[in-house]
Amino acid sequence: MGDALVIVLGCILAAAPAPALIAALRKYGVAQEIRDDGPERHQEKAGTPTMGGVLIVASASLTFLFAAGYLKVQSLWSGLLLMALTLAFAMIGLADDWLMVRHGRSLGLKARHKLLLQFAAAGAFLAVAHAVGRLSQTVYLPFGAGSWQLGWVYFPFAALLIVGMSNAVNLSDGLDGLAAGLVLICAVALGVVAGWTGDQATRLFCFAMAGACAGFLWFNVHPARIFMGDTGALALGAALAGVGVMLSQELAVLILGVVFVAEALSVIAQVIAFKTTRRRIIRMSPLHHHFELGGWPENQVVVRFWIIAALMAVVVLAAKHWV
Repeated sequence: MGDALVIVLGCILAAAPAPALIAALRKYGVAQEIRDDGPERHQEKAGTPTMGGVLIVASASLTFLFAAGYLKVQSLWSGLLLMALTLAFAMIGLADDWLMVRHGRSLGLKARHKLLLQFAAAGAFLAVAHAVGRLSQTVYLPFGAGSWQLGWVYFPFAALLIVGMSNAVNLSDGLDGLAAGLVLICAVALGVVAGWTGDQATRLFCFAMAGACAGFLWFNVHPARIFMGDTGALALGAALAGVGVMLSQELAVLILGVVFVAEALSVIAQVIAFKTTRRRIIRMSPLHHHFELGGWPENQVVVRFWIIAALMAVVVLAAKHWV
């Protein structure tokens, strides 16, 4: 089974049950609550089914397990660890989404509770990865610029990367198709890098995730029929960072996820500026809302952010190739 077939299988497994899931979510009122402080035109998205991330996580996991079994992959540790990390963060997101739906407002788990659960999941992932010899504690620089041996400092660094990327993807999931498309691009690039390193399990996991995002994206592009919710966004962000940890390509993940990083930094900077000066430095955070309020149509923001991610993928693949 080639990489393209893994992507196709993941796409089919995500897309095929989507109409039935959308209908079921509508029937039981599992719908998105829109924040009052967001762009006014987003109020029309209220009532769109959410928790669609279960499609991505389930189809990616099934695709990985099938492909790994079919190809008789000898060492599955990296892929199984990544799948466990993704499922753990999906469960945190699912609890968050469920509380929002149950209470009928766009507030789920308290921030401190969510962060505590996220760091616990990231810590467990890193501990097991270290125990089975899948953690190098070395961060490699692009373009053959050397490496950093972090020792014990690597553990808080990697945990922060996983939790940070998880929340960054979640913050980016505010426009139809934006987060799913960005993750798809990042996953394909990381799959190629994993192939170069010889990590077959991680490679299959990346392409399975890319296929699942593609299948979900069919129903998530504007006007979206379903949202991934925190269930999908938290899981996908953690998965991308986890892949970086498995491949010792943590910095590559930050370059690939430059849009996610920019979205998260825009929120942090906006909050700090407003609390200290009572002024906003951009029209609205996260960053995609700034461009929306500047007159860019939603699809224009999404596609342009996709283009940035694709260019960063070219940079990362070129950098890895030159090592």
